[in-house]
Amino acid sequence: MTDHDHKKRDDCPPEQRFFGRRKGKTLSPRQYSLVDRMMPEIGVVLPGGSGAPFVPSDMYSTPKTKIWLEIGFGKGEHIAWQAKANPEIGLIGCEPYLNGVVGLLQHIDEGEIDNIRVYGDDARHVIRALPDASVERVFLLHPDPWPKKKHAKRRFVNPANLDDIARILKDGGEFRVGTDHPLYREWTSIQMTARSDFLWLAEGPQDWLVRPDDWPETRYEAKALEGKATYFRFARVARS
Repeated sequence: MTDHDHKKRDDCPPEQRFFGRRKGKTLSPRQYSLVDRMMPEIGVVLPGGSGAPFVPSDMYSTPKTKIWLEIGFGKGEHIAWQAKANPEIGLIGCEPYLNGVVGLLQHIDEGEIDNIRVYGDDARHVIRALPDASVERVFLLHPDPWPKKKHAKRRFVNPANLDDIARILKDGGEFRVGTDHPLYREWTSIQMTARSDFLWLAEGPQDWLVRPDDWPETRYEAKALEGKATYFRFARVARS
């Protein structure tokens, strides 16, 4: 596999992309070999125009009754931790950054993890293919804050994407958002408070300033690039 071979779908204009670059430094031959060996086995294949339903539980070697989704998994530390801690859960990780995908593949390979499936592109492709009320938990950890006002449309937490998250989450399912950026903290608070289909699971400041035990610290969070991290947890309100 070469850099030229790693092509992605771009079905939205730049101003609507919530992620930045797709590739960093050149991968080593071993890293490319991981992609070539593992992605045919654990890569998510969407139905496309076939009309066939996307049944996420069918992707795993053993049946999974619960599905969790991570949007933009970085180098994969969080999703790998969750997979090892919850072997009964089927996890789907979406990441358009090739070097990040390789990072997760290394975790999966070294940890012999078999309950993660990987989509190396825009998470919205997977979200739109998922059936209604099919996911128990969605993670969005340290997304690009797109701090400039002119880039606000690129922030993942927006009404259209939240509509999609609300659709795929089961009643009582959880949407977790982590950020260390003051602007994104405020933006998320405003966007989520305006929703009637999500309940903010916080009774006081400490509920969103203290990291829960089942929320492992990532390498990015440890750097605390922008400030103190915030741990948002929202529950999907039961459908009427």
